[in-house]
Amino acid sequence: MSERLIQSIERAADILELFISTSPELSVKEISQHLNLSKSTVHGIIKTLEHRGYLQQNPDDLKYKLGIKLFELGNFVGKYLDIRGIARPIISNLVAELNETVHLVTLQRDELVYVEKVEGPSALTIYSHIGKRAPFHCTGVGKSILAYLSEKEVDRILSTVVLKSFTEFTMTDIQEIKEHLISIREQGFATDDEEIELGLKCVAAPIFNHQGNVIASISCAAPKMRLDEERLPKVIEGIKAAALEISKNIGYKG
Repeated sequence: MSERLIQSIERAADILELFISTSPELSVKEISQHLNLSKSTVHGIIKTLEHRGYLQQNPDDLKYKLGIKLFELGNFVGKYLDIRGIARPIISNLVAELNETVHLVTLQRDELVYVEKVEGPSALTIYSHIGKRAPFHCTGVGKSILAYLSEKEVDRILSTVVLKSFTEFTMTDIQEIKEHLISIREQGFATDDEEIELGLKCVAAPIFNHQGNVIASISCAAPKMRLDEERLPKVIEGIKAAALEISKNIGYKG
């Protein structure tokens, strides 16, 4: 690495990250032993972090834990995290690899919104465009998100949205949809096989945030004839890998 790193800041970061990897509460001695630093060095850094609110001391056992300032910073990052900007280069690479259109959809309250679309060289004129709402029950992105919500949330959403039939393959029975979600969780991806548009097939995978909650999904959409049994495994692998990469880039640790 060509940049000059500041040792004291490196050590402060090591101390903060130690609480994540070892224990929620640590003494000066324990931190010193874990990081192979002198107690005096650790004490000086800890007192500075405590003064700024990044650590706080338990008055009963005098051990330290992460402070409220980190919670405030984490909330700020989460609120203003630009998932579209993070996802776009990953999606663009996937489009170059698959030569098919890829969508990014985010969960906003109880709605699914297309926030990014990168078209492949053989783009189709299909129903999606940025800003459009996606139905939960008959799109790959919708089902891949539903599959990772709590049962209570799934029941609430499916009981309030209109389960419109778009084609003869659209599932509109709530129990059938819920059973289908089980298989999606088991395999880690969802498909839309002509459920919203005849001749169109999609493969989608969920995106998770730093808390492990599903917040978005990406999908590859193509004519069904181009997503045949021979090519489908490559598309599934690409979509799942891209979704995981986006998830990790926004803090997902799973």
